[in-house]
Amino acid sequence: MSATLLIPNTISGTSSQLVSTGLSVMFNDVYYYISPFSSGKLAISPTSLSSVPSVYGFKPVTVVQKAVRLSGIPSLLSNWTSIDDVFQPAFAEAIFLAGAVGFPITKRDAADRSSSMVLPLGDPTIPSGSYFLEMATGSLYPVYRLYDDFAGSFTEALLQTPGGTFQPLSAQIPAPHPSPSAFRPLLYQDSRYADIYQLAGVKNSNGNRAWYNLYPVNEVTGTAVQRLIHAGAQIVGSQKASQFANGEEATADWVDYHSPFNPRGDGYQDPSSSSSGAGTSIASYEGLDVSLGSDTGGSIRGPAGVQGLFGNRPSHGLVPLDHVMPLSTALDTSGFLIRDPALWDIANSVLYGDNYTSLADVTPKYPKTIYTVSFPTNPSSSLAAPILIDFVDALASFVGGTVTALSLSDAWTAGAPPAAGNTTLSQLLNITYATFISKEQIALVREPFYADYAARFSVHDGRRPFVDPAPLSRWAFGDSLPDSALDAAISNKTLFMDWFNTQILPPVNDPAQCSSGLLLYIGSSGSQNPRNQYFSAPSPPFGFSTGRVSGMAECPDSVYTLGQVSENSSITGHEEWFPVAVDILAAKGCDGLLARLAKDLAAAGILPVPEVGGSIYTGGDILMKRRAEEKGLRMRYIG
Repeated sequence: MSATLLIPNTISGTSSQLVSTGLSVMFNDVYYYISPFSSGKLAISPTSLSSVPSVYGFKPVTVVQKAVRLSGIPSLLSNWTSIDDVFQPAFAEAIFLAGAVGFPITKRDAADRSSSMVLPLGDPTIPSGSYFLEMATGSLYPVYRLYDDFAGSFTEALLQTPGGTFQPLSAQIPAPHPSPSAFRPLLYQDSRYADIYQLAGVKNSNGNRAWYNLYPVNEVTGTAVQRLIHAGAQIVGSQKASQFANGEEATADWVDYHSPFNPRGDGYQDPSSSSSGAGTSIASYEGLDVSLGSDTGGSIRGPAGVQGLFGNRPSHGLVPLDHVMPLSTALDTSGFLIRDPALWDIANSVLYGDNYTSLADVTPKYPKTIYTVSFPTNPSSSLAAPILIDFVDALASFVGGTVTALSLSDAWTAGAPPAAGNTTLSQLLNITYATFISKEQIALVREPFYADYAARFSVHDGRRPFVDPAPLSRWAFGDSLPDSALDAAISNKTLFMDWFNTQILPPVNDPAQCSSGLLLYIGSSGSQNPRNQYFSAPSPPFGFSTGRVSGMAECPDSVYTLGQVSENSSITGHEEWFPVAVDILAAKGCDGLLARLAKDLAAAGILPVPEVGGSIYTGGDILMKRRAEEKGLRMRYIG
C-alpha cells in the first residue's frame, strides 16, 4: 500500500523556480566566485581531466586564444601571473589552446616541475583567461577573485549579466568586492561608481536605508555610467556616498550607514565626502583603477585631497547627469578619483564624450600666468609649506611662467561689475551655495521621497522616513527661505561667473593653450581630522571660499597630490604620514589641459604617482586593517 502526499502551491498559477546566483569557492587559500553566466561550451570527455581538482563538478581551467607554441606557454603564463590578480598557476593544470590539434598533450615545465594538460580549443569567441569548467555540461564559467572590503568602501559588489544589466554579487566572504578575470578588451581594469548613479538591475540607497527599501531596482543605466561600460569598463560595485550627497563628518553625522575608512596615515582620518567610498577604495585597493564620483561643492575634491589622489570637478554641463540623484542642478558635476594620471585623460574622453578636448596628441602651450590664493610664502610657516612652495616654483619653471599672489576679494572690490554695486564678494555669495543645495534638493528629492514613503505602505500612516542630521539641517534652512531665494542665488552666481570668466581666467582661442592662466589653492595641508570626534549639530554650509569658485564659475578644478607630511598622530601617538594636495583651476572648458598637465608633471618627477596604503610614496600597511587582523579578523591587502 502506498500514499501520495500533495503539497499545495501557495503561489497561485506559478511553478517553483530555482536559479543559480553563482558559487563561492576557495582555491589554494584564495577566494573565488564562479559566475552563473556561461561564456561558452567545450566538447570534452567527463573523464579527461581526472587529475584536476574539482568542487561540485567544477574544475579550474585556462583558456588561451593566442596561438602559441607549447614551448611558449610557460612564459605566457608567467606574464599572466604578474599582471592578473585572478590567475594563479594552478589554473593551468588544464589548458585549452587555440590551434592545438590531436589528443591531449602533457606539457611539463622543468623550472617548477609542474605539468599541464593541453587540449584543443574549438570556440574562438571565448576570451582568454581563468575559468571553472562544469564537467557535466562542458560549460565554461568566468571566475572572479574576491577581496575583503576592509575600508568599508562599498554598498554592494555587482555582477554584470549577459543582458547588460547588473545584479548584486552573492559571495561567501565578508563584504567582498570582486576583481573580474583579466584578458578582456578594456578601457580600465576595474571601475566603480558612487551610490547616487542609477544602474539597471541595481537598487540605490543614496546613503539612506529607507530609500533603499522603498524603491525597486533601476530599469535604466544613466548616460555617464553607460559610456564607461560601452568603452569596456568593468563595473564591480556601488560605493558609499554620504546621505543624499550632503557633506557629513565621518562619525558624528553618518547614521544610516558607517563611513568608509581613509587608509592614509593612522587609518582613522575622516575620508571627506560625499564621494567617500570612491576615495577610500582607490586609496586602499591596488586592483581598482577608477572611481566615478560627483562634485557639487567639493564631493570629489575633498576625498581626493585627504587621501592623496588625483580628482577632478569638470566644467559644469559637460557630462550628462540623467539618472543621477541631484543635489543642485546648477552645481552638480560628475568626475573621477584616480591614482594614475596617465589614465585620467582616457577616462575623461569617454565620460565627457564630444564635450572633451584631449591634448594627448598635441604639444600643449601651458599658460604662463599662475595665480596662487592663500598660499604660504615662508617655508617654516607650516609642515606643508615647503611642499607647496616647491611645487609652485617647479610648476612656474616647467611652464616658463610667473607666479602672482591673488586675493579674489580685493580683485572683486577693484573691478566688480556695476550690477554688484557695493556688495562684497563674501556678501554676494554667503548663502548662495546653501540656497542652491537646499531649495533644489527639497523640490527634486525630499518632497517626492516623503510622498512616496507615506503612500507606499499604509502602516506608515503618514510617517516620514529617517534622514541623517546633515540633510535635515540644510532642508530646514531651505524651508525658511522664500521661493524667490533660488532666483536670487542664480542671479548672484551668474554675476560672479561672468566676472571670473572674463577678468580672472578667461579662455584663449587656441586649443593647445585654452586657458589664459592657472589658479592654485591648497587642497590639503596634511592637517589631521580624526574620525573619533564629537561635533555640534550640523548647520547649513554658509560662506564663500576658494573651494566654491569652480562651482560658481563653472570651470574645471582638479586635485593634484604633491606629497605628504609627517606628524604625531592623535590616534596612534606615533609619527604618521598625511597627504598634501593642491587644486588647480583653468578656464571653463579647459578640462583636457589639466589632465595633460598632471601627466606631464608626473613624467617630469614633479608630481608623485600615489601608491595604495598608509603612505602615498611607499604604500605599506594600513593600520586599521592590521589591527583587525591582530584580533583574528582575516583581511587581504592587495597593495
